[in-house]
Amino acid sequence: MNINSDTLQNKLLKEIPKQRWLRIIPPILIACIISYMDRVNIAFAMPGGMDAELGITASMAGLAGGIFFIGYLFLQVPGGKIAVHGSGKKFIGWSLVAWMVISILTGLVTNQYQLLFLRFALGVAEGGMLPVVLTMICNWFPDAERGRANAIVIMFVPIAGIITAPLSGWIISALDWRWLFIIEGLLSAAVLVMWALTVCDRPQEARWISAEEKNWLITTLAAEQKAIAGKEVKNASLSAVLSNKTMWQLIALNFFYQTGIYGYTLWLPTILKELTHSTMGQVGVLAILPYIGAVAGMLLFSSLSDRTGKRKLFVFLPLLGFAACMFLSVILKNYVWVSYAALVGCGFFLQSAAGVFWTIPAKLFSAEMAGGARGVINALGNLGGFCGPYAVGLLITFYSKDAGVYCLAISLTLAAFMALLLPARCDVPAQSAAKLPGSHASAA
Repeated sequence: MNINSDTLQNKLLKEIPKQRWLRIIPPILIACIISYMDRVNIAFAMPGGMDAELGITASMAGLAGGIFFIGYLFLQVPGGKIAVHGSGKKFIGWSLVAWMVISILTGLVTNQYQLLFLRFALGVAEGGMLPVVLTMICNWFPDAERGRANAIVIMFVPIAGIITAPLSGWIISALDWRWLFIIEGLLSAAVLVMWALTVCDRPQEARWISAEEKNWLITTLAAEQKAIAGKEVKNASLSAVLSNKTMWQLIALNFFYQTGIYGYTLWLPTILKELTHSTMGQVGVLAILPYIGAVAGMLLFSSLSDRTGKRKLFVFLPLLGFAACMFLSVILKNYVWVSYAALVGCGFFLQSAAGVFWTIPAKLFSAEMAGGARGVINALGNLGGFCGPYAVGLLITFYSKDAGVYCLAISLTLAAFMALLLPARCDVPAQSAAKLPGSHASAA
């Protein structure tokens, strides 16, 4: 009965035109890539001359890298509401303008306090992006397609790393660090033109979509909303979400994970430059491989988790692998290329736990609480993005770069063992795992 229904649905999906995959996903992905480039280009600017010219110490560099995440908190909830009740397209459009202006102004700073203000402002400007684009995907892709659409968009992190590393290294080598911010700011203007010409908030507003695809989307999405509206939904207040003990376990796990992720991301170019004594152009090339590894790691661990149904294990293993590679990169620093291989290993594990981690809230919380839980876990967990870079900067200032890397490794180790302490119901029962789409080799 269910098999016949699924077969009919799959057949129907194959017959529906798929213009939305080419007109909606690429612009969203490109906008996300630009936002991430603006976020992490400071990691290349610091060792590329910014720190020397502005007199920035390691602790101040860590603060400049991390203060972004304080500003990042402010527009997450408002951005999501605007996308639902207004226009996500306009929100991202104005965000692109803000990213462009802030990036160009960053290229003109004359002291570290101007830099701190602009990094905070950039965090505010980017804070609403992810909830907005995820809402737009919900407007265009029914539940049967939404997982793949989300997965493609979330790949912006490693893709942006692959693009940013050589581009930033080349710009700094050919020009200087100021032009890095100015040129990448102007890229936001180019993306803004593309965004305005391609994206629509909803199928009803699109002129380029075929009548068949539009009618199918409107009907299917309306039916999904009607099914949700027909269920009894309790009022899941913020206090109810925050009173849950397991919620705080997930927040703490995500906090220590993000500490490791952004500590590594924002200090990687500096570490590579000192390890290999390379030029910034060469550092840019060396920084590509960890992000290529990140794509492979995401695909591998998400696939293994879906096939086995083991969520806790495949959050634990990548986090522990990430921590181990951090330790090895310091222990083996006298063997330059072996240490570099450990840093590439860090890249492989960098985002490997993320996709699996975000399947857990739906297993632990009722449907009415899961949405609020994800927002709180993401918002508070991302404070690790402030603490990681700042802690590394302080430790470099008062101790050594080795101490900063050890701090990140300890943080990731704590996150790994917190994963094992999560409730057993995080995992999918063996019988159910066998039925998951990813449990077969032929699954997309």
